Amino acid sequence: MFHQCPPGYEKKFADFIHLCEEAKAKGISQVVIQYPWVIGDTYEEVIESLGRLADAGLDLHITARKDYASGN
Repeated sequence: MFHQCPPGYEKKFADFIHLCEEAKAKGISQVVIQYPWVIGDTYEEVIESLGRLADAGLDLHITARKDYASGN
């Protein structure tokens, strides 16, 4: 199966990409995010983010759900 990064992903999720790169470089094995939309708003974006986490050998943790407005 051919993989294609969603259009605009690298710009939209530059902070997340940097987080993954920095964690890997520092030998950190876990990433914690506060909101689920940090990894994507669409199926394609979420899959891309999960792939980047896997490529970096990182575990993902999402904090407990609270009453918050959607980031969408």
